Amino acid sequence: MKELKQKETITMKTKLTKTIMSSLAFTCAFGCLVAAMALGTSSTARATARFPQPCSVQTLHGLYVWTFDGYENFGGNFVPKAVMQGLRFNGDGTTFNPFGTVNIGGTIIIDATGGVGTYTVAADCTGTLSITGAPTFNIYVGPGAQQVWTLETSPNPAGIGVSVGTAVPCRSKNCSAVTTTSDV
Repeated sequence: MKELKQKETITMKTKLTKTIMSSLAFTCAFGCLVAAMALGTSSTARATARFPQPCSVQTLHGLYVWTFDGYENFGGNFVPKAVMQGLRFNGDGTTFNPFGTVNIGGTIIIDATGGVGTYTVAADCTGTLSITGAPTFNIYVGPGAQQVWTLETSPNPAGIGVSVGTAVPCRSKNCSAVTTTSDV
């Protein structure tokens, strides 16, 4: 009888130890999974969580400073092209260029100041940008509309390279007013 009681005690202790150990293993595995998910979440996904989608033309509102270094098809030859301009998105699908310069092959060929255009933005943050009398672009609006990437799509063949516009914080009392180069 004493042996039977001793055997039962050992069996119960073994079951209790297995239960505690499996609970501990489950807790550790769950903790590791949570940590891996938190560390494995991309910065884009975290930014998207802070700046929820969907996008629209209202997503873009304010002044962006654009820079571009690439190549332009000029008379059948690709020559260096540099662009620096301000582009104000009005939040209604229209744009205004308060300043800008285009240099192709070492020659300043366009003063883009005063140019106007239109843009579209789809719910997935892709869209188009058309500046009157200038090339057209496909665009992608980044998280929180802090940056906009463009790729020239016309004239055909288009220039080579990707440009990026970065939002400029509004420093004036009226952010919808035209900004001059001295305001930037």
